[in-house]
Amino acid sequence: MLVRDGASGPEVFLQRRVQAMAFAAGMTVFPGGGVDPSDAQAEIAWAGPDPVWWGRRFGTDAARAQALVCAAVRETFEECGVLLAGPTADTVVSDTAVYREARGRLERRELSLGTFLAEANLVLRADLLRPWANWITPVVEERRYDTRFFVAVLPTGQRADGATSEAHEVAWRTPAESLRRWRAGQDVLLPPTWSQLVILGEFDSTADILAADPVIEPIQPVLGTLDGKPRLQFPHNDRYFADLPDASRLQGSRRPS
Repeated sequence: MLVRDGASGPEVFLQRRVQAMAFAAGMTVFPGGGVDPSDAQAEIAWAGPDPVWWGRRFGTDAARAQALVCAAVRETFEECGVLLAGPTADTVVSDTAVYREARGRLERRELSLGTFLAEANLVLRADLLRPWANWITPVVEERRYDTRFFVAVLPTGQRADGATSEAHEVAWRTPAESLRRWRAGQDVLLPPTWSQLVILGEFDSTADILAADPVIEPIQPVLGTLDGKPRLQFPHNDRYFADLPDASRLQGSRRPS
C-alpha cells in the first residue's frame, strides 16, 4: 500500500485491474503480486530490519520473510515505477526514469531484483516498508493466496504511474473517497482491500501510519451466514455487506467511470 500526504489527509495509490486478469479482474486493488523464486535467492545490500525481524512480524522464517520483502519492493517498482532503494543505506533514488529498461526486464522475468540492484549499485531500503496485515483467500475460491500487506510512503521526487499491463487505470485517493466510490458502485473492492482502506482512514498523516504497530494475525474468511444469507465471515463483515452496492449499481468491474 503506497501512501502520500494530501490536502485532505493521507492518500493511497490504487489500480483498477484489467479484465484479462485471471484473478480479481476489474477490481480496484493496491499494487502487488506473487513471490518469484529469485526473490528468496537474492544476495543484496540491505538497509533496515533484517529478515529475522520480518519473519517474526509475519510469522514465518527468515528466508521466506526476505522473499516477501524483496517481492514487495520488486512488484512496487514493476507495477507503478516506485523504487524503494538508494545509492546508500540512508538515501533513496529520486528519479526512477533511468531504470525504465530494467523495470521492463524485471516485469518480463528477464532480470532478478538482486541482479538489478547489484548492477545499479543500489541498497534495498527495507526500513521504508512497514508490515501491515496477512489475509488468506477463503477455501471456497478456486485461486488461493497467502497475502502479506506492506505499507510505504512515496519517496520524495518519485512518481507512481500506470505503466503496467495489469492496470486499466490508476489514481491517488483518500481512503474516504475510495470507500465512497465503492459504496456508489464506481469501484469494486474485495474484503481485504476494503479492510485496509477502512484502517488507513483512521490516520491523520503518513507519519502516523508509519508509526503504527499493528498486530498481524492471519485472517482467512470462512463461509457462514449473516442475516440469514450466506456470507463470508471476517472482521467487520457486517459493515462491508451493509454498504456493498447491489449488482445493478456496479460499474467499476466493467468500465472506467
